[in-house]
Amino acid sequence: MKTSNIRKKLTLSLAILGLVSCKDFLELPPQGQITQSNFPTSAEDALLATNAIYNTLRFNEFHFGLFPIMDIMSDDAHKGSNPSDGAATVGPYDTFTHISTEGNISRWWNALYQGVQRANVVIENVPDITMDEDLRDRYVAEAKFLRAFFYFDLVRAWGDVPIITTTLPVTDAERSSKALVYELIHEDLEEAIANLPEKSEYPIADLGRATKGAAKALRARVYLFQGNFPEAARWAQEVINSGQYDLFENFADANSEAGEHGIESVFEVGAFGQEGLENGGNQYGNVQGVRGTPNRGWGFNRPSLDLMNSFETDDPRMEATVIFLGEELDGILIAGDSQTPDETTDEDGNLVEIECYNQKVWTPGSTVPPSFGHNRRFIRYADVLLMAAESLNETGNVPLALDYLNEVRERARGGNNALLPDITETDQALLRDIIFEERRHELAMEGHRFWDLVRTNRANSILGPLGFVSGKHELLPIPQIELDLTGNRWPQNPQWE
Repeated sequence: MKTSNIRKKLTLSLAILGLVSCKDFLELPPQGQITQSNFPTSAEDALLATNAIYNTLRFNEFHFGLFPIMDIMSDDAHKGSNPSDGAATVGPYDTFTHISTEGNISRWWNALYQGVQRANVVIENVPDITMDEDLRDRYVAEAKFLRAFFYFDLVRAWGDVPIITTTLPVTDAERSSKALVYELIHEDLEEAIANLPEKSEYPIADLGRATKGAAKALRARVYLFQGNFPEAARWAQEVINSGQYDLFENFADANSEAGEHGIESVFEVGAFGQEGLENGGNQYGNVQGVRGTPNRGWGFNRPSLDLMNSFETDDPRMEATVIFLGEELDGILIAGDSQTPDETTDEDGNLVEIECYNQKVWTPGSTVPPSFGHNRRFIRYADVLLMAAESLNETGNVPLALDYLNEVRERARGGNNALLPDITETDQALLRDIIFEERRHELAMEGHRFWDLVRTNRANSILGPLGFVSGKHELLPIPQIELDLTGNRWPQNPQWE
């Protein structure tokens, strides 16, 4: 069930599509029908409604509309798959020739607003339910964290967007300014931080729910994107000083099955190795999975040679980020796709691509279903350390910035002190560039690179040769169907007319 427009009446049956309950909070498929007249009215309803917001995170469309277009638009990745698959739909993101009617854009927009609507159900209705007061406040705090989470994607991707904070039908929504959207995000996160528990206070069955640390880390990320370095440093350091998180000894575990909901995970979405949302599956990993032999997925989002060549000599993170042909993972030989060239050259014979895959979404197995079991990490502790390092460098605290930066590098070298020596640079401008590159190598293929290029004003110089146009491609176009449904009352984003 879908809606094509947030201004259409969103019924409660849509708002709670895919409810999950009982044993673990993301475990069971939907049961029965619930209508606006009878939901939510009980403590059990409040739990179901809150779980429904999280279920949005497993929608195929929630992940950039299905395909990892934000990685593909960066210098870290290409379209991938075989040459013809997705050439007319996903391929244009590689060259910045995408248009406002392309499906990923509208699907992502709709999924984010479905998440907002589900959050609004909890925020608006759960406070009136007679139930345990602390639990009720926690559910509302979870909803506010998630609404902020959705709106942060919306404002980064589209700039001015409609603010919807009610479950009532909205027929005349206008695009609100980015400043107002950020104001809502910070208000929601402020309230979430006040009422969410720490990660250690949740029972095992509830791991994956929003925590105080996740809300603080998201607030640091939001402030970093706004260029407010003192506040970004403040909130990142609160996460660091909480004692709730640490780095895994092995870098590869940060995104692997072995590291699910582990010490480095600040916020992630759980999934089961079964095809279909109704079975708990998440197609994010499948879309990027190895194509051919073994048959694990579609093979989109191919790591670029530029990314591989950017790593420092023998940085172990490169091998843990890229799956190469002929490699063996969990006893399985990666032979690849017979319809995909092992190497692709340009008209001058220069090597431009090799068949390879994103190892960070790998799950053990040789068939398709387990690829749906990848837990996507939205916020890792390593990211928090690097946000703190960047912010502290910008505010003049170079010694502490170096401590956090080198903590990430120490883990990355894996005990081999001949690799990745500690950074000792104290010049602010030079250290700024070093931290920026460290983010690329630590967080590669995790959906951060394009945003980092935009927020640091590097996108034009780095992505310009790929087709990026300054003043246009920092934002996606508003989906054309949304403009049509408003009678073109909304302005389109700059240069997308």
